[in-house]
Amino acid sequence: MRRTLLIIMAVLIPAWTAVAKDARPLAEDPQIEARMMKLAENMRCLVCQNQTLADSHSDFAVDLRQEMREMMKKGKSDKEIVDFMVARFGDFILFDPPMKSTTILLWFGPFILLLIGGSVLIINLQRRRKRITETQLSPADLERAEKLLSGQDGEEQNA
Repeated sequence: MRRTLLIIMAVLIPAWTAVAKDARPLAEDPQIEARMMKLAENMRCLVCQNQTLADSHSDFAVDLRQEMREMMKKGKSDKEIVDFMVARFGDFILFDPPMKSTTILLWFGPFILLLIGGSVLIINLQRRRKRITETQLSPADLERAEKLLSGQDGEEQNA
């Protein structure tokens, strides 16, 4: 009896903790919640990196959303909250980072890599074309090629 009870508890306790962790806090103020979600949609989760803070379920994203709620309750503007996040985590937290000298590589890096890759490809193709030399076939080779193409050589081998 005790053993069965222990097994049931061992199975159910992890399930209860998982449900408790995924529970969302009730929105105290729907306006603050909507404002926070709108602002979080433009910020990157630094743990997930391909998700917004609004979409991410990581502990980090949950903490940042709670921090944003608290700042909104204190009367901070959206610009002040964004400035706080950028000061704390850098421009990488923004999905649309501003154009500055420190983010120029984020904006133009992919295009530069594409140009470099295309240039290397074109140069290699031109070099390869210059190395290829056309060879003239001898009359015997031409005759053999014609036989192969017309199928006469295959008939001779089968006979």
